[in-house]
This record gives sequence, C-alpha cells and structure tokens, in this order.
Amino acid sequence: MGFMMHNDIPQIPLANGNTIPQLGLGVFQVDNAQDVKNSIKWALAAGYRHIDTAAYYGNEQWVGEAIRESGLKREDLFVTSKIWNNVRGYDETKQEFQATLDRLGLDYLDLYLIHWPAPGYVDTWRAMEDLYKAGKIKNIGVSNFEQNQLEDLMQQTDIKPMVDQIETHPYFQQTALHAYLESQGIQHEAWSPLGGGRNNALDDPVITKIAAAHDVTPAQVILRWHIQREEVVIPKSIHEDRVKQNRDIFAFGLDEDEMQAIVQLDQGKRVGPDPQNEAWLKQSQSYDGRK
Repeated sequence: MGFMMHNDIPQIPLANGNTIPQLGLGVFQVDNAQDVKNSIKWALAAGYRHIDTAAYYGNEQWVGEAIRESGLKREDLFVTSKIWNNVRGYDETKQEFQATLDRLGLDYLDLYLIHWPAPGYVDTWRAMEDLYKAGKIKNIGVSNFEQNQLEDLMQQTDIKPMVDQIETHPYFQQTALHAYLESQGIQHEAWSPLGGGRNNALDDPVITKIAAAHDVTPAQVILRWHIQREEVVIPKSIHEDRVKQNRDIFAFGLDEDEMQAIVQLDQGKRVGPDPQNEAWLKQSQSYDGRK
C-alpha cells in the first residue's frame, strides 16, 4: 500500500457530546482470571483503551485488577459494564450498580448498559438516568433492544440511550435497526462482531478473497466492514496475536464493491438469543447475574 492511513483508534461522538473509542476489547465468556488479565494487558499494550464487561460475565473483579496493574490513568480508559436481567427496579438498580463499581474497584463507569430488554427495564433506566445526572456514569445505554423496545423506553423516560449494543456480524447485519439507531442519534455498537466463532463468516470465500487482496486476515476485513459502517466494535480474544491483529484495522480500507460484496452475505442468522423472545427474557430473570 502506497498511502498509509493513520492507525489511531478513532473516537466516535455520542449524542451527549462525549466520545467512545471505536474499538474495544470484549471479555464475554472469559471466565479464568489469568485469561482475562492477559487479554486486557495485551490489549492495553496494543493501544486499546476501551474494555467491555458485564455483571453476568462474572469477571468484573479481574477486569478491575488488570486495570490497576496496568498503571494507566483512569481518565484514559473507557470501561463499560451491564446490569443483568435478574435485577430490576429503581433501588435495586442503584445497589447493583454500586456492586459492579465495587467489583471493578472504580468510582465511576464510562458506560452502563441494560443487558437485555427483560421486563421492568423502565424503572432500571430511571435509576440509571439519576446515576448519570450524578456523574457516576458518564454515558448510559442499552444492549439487545429492538426498535419497539427502544420506543417503549423512550416514551416513558427523559434521557435517550446513547448506545445500543446489539449482535451484528456479516451473517446478521441488522440493517433496519442500524438505520433506525442512526436516525435516533443512538450509537450502534456490535457484539459478536466476527460471528462469535459459532458461524463460519471467517471462512466465507467472499471474506477470504477480500482479505487476500489486502494482505490482511478475514477477521480484520470483517472488523473493517463494521468500522466503515460507523459502528463501535468489541472483539474478544484470549490470544495475543489476535488481540494485536484486531487492533490493526485502521490503516487499510474496503472499497464500495468490497463493502457491497459483504452486504450480500446477510442471512438474518443470530448466534445469540432473540430479544423479542418473551419466554427467554422471562426465564433469564431467574439466572444469577454472576453465573
């Protein structure tokens, strides 16, 4: 490549004037202290400054230890956590938020999300609005909310979510919800951006061909596709080389034909639960938030 773009991680503006690093490290299903800490250590060394965890992952305390061991200034990091479906209600939400802070060893969060649209999310959101106004959470948002659930939430509350973190990958592109979020000024954040290892988008011949043309990996192509859709991405890996490769997605670009070729791959195939599945949402409220 003759022309090199900057490899800096862009800061994406949110509706309230704050920003979020466009690339972060996810730690879902990393339930071994050493794996969590290594993954974060490698990510921070590679220039990541955004870490995404959740009460449900049961690893907040190790995320906190890794942050402390890094020696980085708190204000240089962007830390996200989420409230699980078993906690609803105004007071309960405030208590659970404090428990998350205690496990992380932090005195504020950069982003706090309602993990799923399980019943009772309006009261939980009202508590989050007050924590936001008090400066305990810099940005508030939701995860796995569909358009009807967002509309329901926004009709009953004052502050619009700044982020909606939703399953998004080449086989499940969320085109309609992506457009709706854009129209509302809500930032689209992609979880399972590579397909969660449970589908073979990384082996898709369209993806592998584009990767060969740019001399990059299939994962880098998929992450770059998300970046050019102006999404925030949080790929997870417990392998040092992949953590570094996932970081190097800002010094090349996909052209319109390549972007369109990936658009054609959409199969509407989820790897995670369906947020409209009322039975699952109700059942999930009986799961312990820290497995």
